[in-house]
Amino acid sequence: MVATRLDGSVTIDRSWWSAAGAHGGLLASLGLRAMESARRTAAAYEQPVRSLTTHYLASVDERALSIEPAVQRVGRGSSIVTFQATQGKTTAMLGSAMFGAVRRGPSHAGSPPPDVPGPQDSEPVIYRPDLAPFAQHVEVRAATPSRPFLGGEVAELTGWVRFLDDRPLDAAAIAILTDILPPALFAVWTEASPVPSAELTVHFGSALDAGPADGWALVRIETRDAGDGWAIDDSTVWSADGTVLALARQSRLIISRKNWD
Repeated sequence: MVATRLDGSVTIDRSWWSAAGAHGGLLASLGLRAMESARRTAAAYEQPVRSLTTHYLASVDERALSIEPAVQRVGRGSSIVTFQATQGKTTAMLGSAMFGAVRRGPSHAGSPPPDVPGPQDSEPVIYRPDLAPFAQHVEVRAATPSRPFLGGEVAELTGWVRFLDDRPLDAAAIAILTDILPPALFAVWTEASPVPSAELTVHFGSALDAGPADGWALVRIETRDAGDGWAIDDSTVWSADGTVLALARQSRLIISRKNWD
């Protein structure tokens, strides 16, 4: 549960935690909500969000989290808004978003979804509660044979996901989905180690200009590179009809098990 306090700050209970604090995708979505509100206050005309970047500087716990947006530029074509999130005296997150007006021009579908069974024909996935408490808010079904901790050959996981509260799949909800699957390295490992997000950038598809999607989304995450204690993961989110909703890339820390408290 995420609760808004009288002073405008938010609190996040442990049902939305990952292994070491509040879920990164949820935190990004809260930053986006704050920036969307600030942009609307500065300019009433509509501008969908085009990209969102979040830097994670410290874990977020149950204490009040203050998210302060700042409008850097408002124009008819595009706007830039930033935010800083603090907990106590600690800066926990920094981020920014670009908003852009809908323009007439050429289109290209791009990034077709993989050919996988639909959600009704895919196997339900049960997350370990100690690794992913946030999973109690979603239903996940594996769309391919790849599973965490089976020592596979490819660092890639693909699954159907839906929110159990049936929330519309707007940009803030999709930001959560880009980080909803386990780190892709889990597909080639045989035991868990923490791989927290350090930075997440989401580019939102133009399909959202027509309004939110709903129901199931297909999510794929794959590791593009890993070494020296860092990993680069790419995620793609498609609607149930195969339309791209978002493309994301994140930098992750790879923490040795011996350093995992």
